[in-house]
Amino acid sequence: MNDLHENAVSNAAQNDVRNRLVPPGSKATLQFNKFIGFLARHGVSLMGSRELSVRGRKSGEWRSNPVNLLIVDGQRYLISPRGRTHWVRNIRVAGGGKLRLGRKVEEFTATELDDAVKLPIIRAYMKKWAWEVSALMDGLTKNATDEQINAIAPGVPVFRIN
Repeated sequence: MNDLHENAVSNAAQNDVRNRLVPPGSKATLQFNKFIGFLARHGVSLMGSRELSVRGRKSGEWRSNPVNLLIVDGQRYLISPRGRTHWVRNIRVAGGGKLRLGRKVEEFTATELDDAVKLPIIRAYMKKWAWEVSALMDGLTKNATDEQINAIAPGVPVFRIN
């Protein structure tokens, strides 16, 4: 019975690229993320970093992790280069969360973008952070073509925040 369930889950994940979930990475990556979160909590932003807090979809407890806040034409976005992470699943249920930089904590609502409109947002994100996230985005570079970006867009959640 477990094998049957695992196969069904595996097939569903293969058929729906939105289910792409990249493993957390090395201990060094986890330590780096903790350090970036620490800096954001203490008012230091590295290239737009913030601490994101979202209520857990099951526990209701606040969960936090560092994110890169992207601003394009005055509009703010959160992008998940790892795909359908816990914070993505939580924000889909909660509809928003909090961004923190030092003492400034800002509540926001989030709207997930359709794949058809992600191209300029992902492009801007890669121009700024490709050096950090390229490996998480199927090797996409800051010079990626429209076709390459559109190919990965379904597996990269993008939220406009207000």
